[in-house]
Amino acid sequence: MSGLVVVGVDGSASGLAAVEAAAREAALRGARLRVVHACVWPAMHVPMGPSPLGPPEGGLRNMVDRLMAEAVERAATAAPEVAVDQVVVTGEPLTALEAQSRGAELVVVGSRGMGGFVGLLVGSTAVHLAAHGRCPVLVVREEPRADGPVVLGVDGSAAGQKAVEFAFAEAALRKAPLVALHSWTNWNAPMPAPQDASEPFANQPGALAGEEERLLSEALAGFQERYPDVAVDHRTVHGGAREALIEASRSAQLVVVGARGRGGFTGLLLGSVSQALLHHAHSPVAVVRGEGERD
Repeated sequence: MSGLVVVGVDGSASGLAAVEAAAREAALRGARLRVVHACVWPAMHVPMGPSPLGPPEGGLRNMVDRLMAEAVERAATAAPEVAVDQVVVTGEPLTALEAQSRGAELVVVGSRGMGGFVGLLVGSTAVHLAAHGRCPVLVVREEPRADGPVVLGVDGSAAGQKAVEFAFAEAALRKAPLVALHSWTNWNAPMPAPQDASEPFANQPGALAGEEERLLSEALAGFQERYPDVAVDHRTVHGGAREALIEASRSAQLVVVGARGRGGFTGLLLGSVSQALLHHAHSPVAVVRGEGERD
C-alpha cells in the first residue's frame, strides 16, 4: 500500500466528481491525495501567459491555476482531513496518469472528460487507464448509493483474484456488505464429469448450477476469514454477466470487476464485461488488473 490516491482532473463536471470520490477514498485509507492535470499545450509551444491584448487574468496558465484551485477546494470540502498535493505535467492525460499509477494504490477518473464526443458514454482516458493502469482504477459514473453494497463480479479465473481481494478490502473500509455475483450460461459453464466413469458424459438437471456455486465458493475461499466483519451474499445467476452486473449496479455503491475474464482473447487488455460496465453501470466501477496482466 503506497498511501497515495491519484485523481485526474480536466475542468469537467465529471472530473470534479472524481475529485470528491478520490478524496473520500483517500480518507478511508488514511492516504494522501494527489490531484493531477496534464497539459499538452507547452509541448506544442503554445504561449501559456495572458495575451497582450487581453485581461491579465487570462491565458492558459491562469486557467490551469483556477482549475487546480477548484479541484483542491472540492477535495477539502469532501474530506478535510486528507492531505492534498497538486501536480501539473506537460503531456497527454493518458500517458501522465498511467505514469502516476505506478506509485499509487488507486487512480480515480471521471467517466467523461472535456474532450468527449457528443453521445459517447465513457471517455478514452477512463478506458485506457482501466486497460493499462498499474494499480486499480476507479471510474466515477453516477452518484453512488451511500447505503448500497459493494458488488463483486466473480469469474473464477486466477487473474480475477486481485479483484476479489480489492472488493473485500473496499467493503471493509466502507463498512458495507459485499455481494459476490457469479453469472453463467450453458455455453460457458464447465461440464462436470459423471460420478461413475462408466456412465456417458451427461449429468442430472441442476448439476451445472452446483458446479458454478462451487466455483464461486472456491474463488472467495480465504478472504472471508481475512475479513470477518464483511457480510457476504453469494449469488449465482443463470444469464449474461454484463446484464447481471449492470442490473446489480443500480443499488450498489461500487462495482468491482477484473480487467479480463475467463473468455478473454489473448492480448486483449480489457474484457467485454468490464467495458460494458464502464459504459452502462449505474454506480462507480473499479477495474482491477490481475497478476501477470501487464502490457
